[in-house]
Amino acid sequence: MKQFRLDQLEAERTAHNGAYLRFLRERSMSAGLYALNVGDTDSQGPQRQDVLNFVVSGHAEVTVGGETTRVARGSIVYVPAHTPCKFHHITEDLRVMVIFSPPEG
Repeated sequence: MKQFRLDQLEAERTAHNGAYLRFLRERSMSAGLYALNVGDTDSQGPQRQDVLNFVVSGHAEVTVGGETTRVARGSIVYVPAHTPCKFHHITEDLRVMVIFSPPEG
């Protein structure tokens, strides 16, 4: 069993001065914590994998392909492989658990 705590993942991500921390990589999937603060620009490009974004905290808009919606704590957004996805209009620091299948990297 592997078990993770969001507060510990956030501390590790912050210690490495990065917006993204991959905390799990298995044969069929991987997971990470992505952080964007108010005023940050989401610089991610389309991913090679299918992606599931689970908003842990914060408020923003997300555009997937040509569709835009508001997201907040509890929102789940699926992004098919090779589809552009950007978080923007971040009004409260955003923390997103990201699940890739197959695993990234």
